[in-house]
Amino acid sequence: MFSGTTQRYRDITFIFSHAGGTMPFLIERFTRLRLSDRRHAAYTPEVVFAEFHRFYYDTAQAAHRAALSALTAVIPVSQIVYGTDFPFRTNADHVRGLSEFFNLTDMKAIDRDNALKLLPRLRAA
Repeated sequence: MFSGTTQRYRDITFIFSHAGGTMPFLIERFTRLRLSDRRHAAYTPEVVFAEFHRFYYDTAQAAHRAALSALTAVIPVSQIVYGTDFPFRTNADHVRGLSEFFNLTDMKAIDRDNALKLLPRLRAA
């Protein structure tokens, strides 16, 4: 984002694995970077959040309340897609963890609906 890549290539859809990794925990650094580096003065917190909200985040190895709480504090459910790290974790165990955090409406969005926004041709499948 701070190199201008996400602005130059608006047609690329980025999907970040593992609930965005450390992004939810480092969000304050991203929103305050403009205060310590004048080159990034245009990256106000609103701009940073708008960019992060364009991206998608999968749930691979992130089916725990702590990780999901951090992600959903920064990113709306509409940007979260299902993902696993099979064979390192069973699908049943992963879904159980997600189901303990998300309601049924959110689970449907994460399991299918959000991905269909990315790949609408699969709607008929």
